[in-house]
Amino acid sequence: MTAIDRGGLQAAQRDKPWIFRTYAGHSDAAESNKLYRNNLAKGQTGLSVAFDLPTQTGYDPDHVLARGEVGKVGVPVSHLGDMRTLFDQIPLAQMNTSMTINATAAWLLSLYIAVADEQGADRRLLQGTTQNDLVKEYLSRGTYVFPPRPSMQLTTDIVVFTASELPKWNPTNVCSYHLQEAGASPVQELSFALATAIALLDSIRARPEVSAADFPGVVGRISFFVNAGMRFVTELCKMRAFAELWDEITLGRYGVTEEQSRRFRYGVQVNSLGLTEQQAENNVYRILIEMLAVTLSKKARARAVQLPAWNEALGLPRPFDQQWSLRMQQVLAYETDLLEFGDIFDGSTVVDAKVHELKAAALEELARIDDMGGALAAVESGYMKQALVENGARRIEAIERGEQVVVGVNKFTNSEPSPLSAGDGSVVTVPDSVEIEAIGRLKAWRSARDAKAAEAALAELAASAREGRNVMPASIACAKAGVTTGEWAQTLREIFGEYRAPTGVDTTKLGDATGLATARAAVEKATERLGRPPRFLVGKPGLDGHSNGAEQIAVRARDAGMNVSYGGIRQTPEEIVTQARETEADIIGLSILSGSHLPLVRDVTARLRVAGMDVPVVVGGIIPPDDENALRNMGVARVYTPKDFALDGIIADVAGLAAKRKG
Repeated sequence: MTAIDRGGLQAAQRDKPWIFRTYAGHSDAAESNKLYRNNLAKGQTGLSVAFDLPTQTGYDPDHVLARGEVGKVGVPVSHLGDMRTLFDQIPLAQMNTSMTINATAAWLLSLYIAVADEQGADRRLLQGTTQNDLVKEYLSRGTYVFPPRPSMQLTTDIVVFTASELPKWNPTNVCSYHLQEAGASPVQELSFALATAIALLDSIRARPEVSAADFPGVVGRISFFVNAGMRFVTELCKMRAFAELWDEITLGRYGVTEEQSRRFRYGVQVNSLGLTEQQAENNVYRILIEMLAVTLSKKARARAVQLPAWNEALGLPRPFDQQWSLRMQQVLAYETDLLEFGDIFDGSTVVDAKVHELKAAALEELARIDDMGGALAAVESGYMKQALVENGARRIEAIERGEQVVVGVNKFTNSEPSPLSAGDGSVVTVPDSVEIEAIGRLKAWRSARDAKAAEAALAELAASAREGRNVMPASIACAKAGVTTGEWAQTLREIFGEYRAPTGVDTTKLGDATGLATARAAVEKATERLGRPPRFLVGKPGLDGHSNGAEQIAVRARDAGMNVSYGGIRQTPEEIVTQARETEADIIGLSILSGSHLPLVRDVTARLRVAGMDVPVVVGGIIPPDDENALRNMGVARVYTPKDFALDGIIADVAGLAAKRKG
């Protein structure tokens, strides 16, 4: 029987599946290592390492900004010993490892290489990816450390180093995933990510170490990390548009004629923004539909897929929840005939028209960014950040008005109790003892190492940075000398400086958001009672850089008539209380999505009491019910979680609390 007899478009040979991953890591290196080996035993074919926020932002566990954050959203890696434990019994020469790390990518890759060297692995066999896209950090996740231009230098250092030393490594994932999470439209995802890639390729081409003959091979190692949301047809077409635009840019702008080097290579985690706390079991269907958008079209199929767990809006997923997402991939890859056929969307006039529409709009936006001076200039001016905040606001308004249906949230809200999330143990919790133990291990490591060797390695790192040399060799030497994450980052902070990105929120300008009748009425009532508009301080304590929720609250409160102060991400509790005193805040809103809400809120409320400030505090984040009760016992007036999607009601509630303070 021929391929034609069996289905017409059947491929001569079944395609290999994409790499199966789950994004994992928490508590400490030993616990995360057990999790990785367990997942690999279940058929996972690659690792995707989640690092905690101190590691991502270049702080050791004993730094003041690391308080409450250690081990919460990923694994803490402070030195070579932690990295050694993390990959214990995992042969790196045979593994494909993705590391979601950006500002400290050069450091974490150096630690990884040092462990591989200890294992006796050939560096040329190492396979995996460092995310290493700083531009999107200024727009979405907020784990930047250095200013944009030194950050681009570090990114380029990694690309150039791996091209010769780790030829199978993907040195960067140009990352549109977090842009969608921060509010980007499909066109903004395409254009902002491609503008970032252009800035990177321009930087690589300017390096004298990269010859014209070597450049196409370097281009071929650039990969992307994308998002797929619920608008299935649009998302599928977006991926085909990405592939076509990348091919056209690398050929037309850079003269890369080798087809293999122009191939659009990407990994994906499907959308987490749309996962709901209400009727969380519906998230299983959402994740499946989103996965289909990046796997069904062979010409734009992901090389690696990692799926969120159904209960991520409730807290840290359990091993079973991650297994459920892994099995979803395996069922599609092994039980269906998807990989036996060519591209099933070729020739579709609907798909072709949508791809053309997305490409045209993305090219128009790319030209606008180019006129500004490129991606770095568009970041520094605040243009990109403002665009994401505004588009995110439109999305939230559409959900509030019911124009964008979210099942279980604004339609079909009647529900039976879910046995999946009933009782204790429905999510993983990270105890406070994790931070204490991490600090103890850090002190022991510093005491046991050769201090003079560490100092000499850091001095060479500083010299490399000052002189414009590639920092990777010096960073690997630092790793082997026992230098810590915080020491590596602080050395470069002293040379490159530290950056604070624009918030994208203009708190002085009223917008024209709709659906504000209730909020505006409550603000007007509070204004009458106070004799002036209520003063609302929006704070982001700790290292949580996912600021879109805080930004949308700040924008909506401003539009409702409140006097809003929002200082952006990465504030200490002390700074927040000082700002509250200076602005004479009537109410403080704290946004924390990293799971560190208990220690950080405890610190803020304690400092308010010591200062004699009777200011109501409200908290928003991914907060389990037991933690809600603990926060209220600390004196928190309100707790808002993902189920509280109606911003109009939140602002009205906040205004009412502010008015009562003086009542």
